Amino acid sequence: MALNVGNSRLAVGVFVKGNLEFVKRLGHDAQDEWEGVLREAWKMIEDADEPGVAGISVNPSVSDEIGKIASRVSGQSVEWIGREIDLSARTRTVNPSETGADRVVNVLAAYEQMGKACAVVDAGTAITVDCCDDKGNFIGGAIAPGVTMQLQALHERTAKLPQVAFSVPTEVFGKSTEQAMLNGVYHGIRGMVKELIENYATELGHWPDLIATGGDAAKLFEGWELVHAISPDLTLYGIALAFSEHYSQ
Repeated sequence: MALNVGNSRLAVGVFVKGNLEFVKRLGHDAQDEWEGVLREAWKMIEDADEPGVAGISVNPSVSDEIGKIASRVSGQSVEWIGREIDLSARTRTVNPSETGADRVVNVLAAYEQMGKACAVVDAGTAITVDCCDDKGNFIGGAIAPGVTMQLQALHERTAKLPQVAFSVPTEVFGKSTEQAMLNGVYHGIRGMVKELIENYATELGHWPDLIATGGDAAKLFEGWELVHAISPDLTLYGIALAFSEHYSQ
């Protein structure tokens, strides 16, 4: 069972013989549903040989509570990636222990599919654009505010700009304040991603395929020629891959 604890939601996945058989996503405001979903997920593998629970978290205060529930449901401790499962051997940053494990497993999962240097854009609360080399080692990337964070900042840090929910802009020229804000955020993010991938290509010597994941990936990147594929469950696959590699060593 794989647990992805993000800044705003929990994703639960169940892998059976390498196949993702169950996925459920819950907001952190739905804590009363966590235990029921974890019990439903665990029942799928509780009779399997040596079932386990692995997780990744960018939200320690929430993961502590989820870990307690998962342990109560499964009778096992969650093996958190970056703590019980070390990824430093696959990480080529200055301080591997400080590099977000979610970023690393995203790239590992993408490399598992592509078999060559590739990049991942994860569009969630924050937007990360990361890359691996031709051996699958995480070599670094970029972190920027996500869609909602940018729109909230525009509203909260100005006197007159309104609170706007994200949607794909429909006008080339924003003819209302709301559309102008959406244009700025939407095209600003896509422009940033394009610039970063071009820089990565220059450094690598070839153009890396780009995989998109995260809650806002489809709205931001659907149909964009720069993106090779959109994979909503990429992080869950990365968790399962890291768990599998850890026990195959």
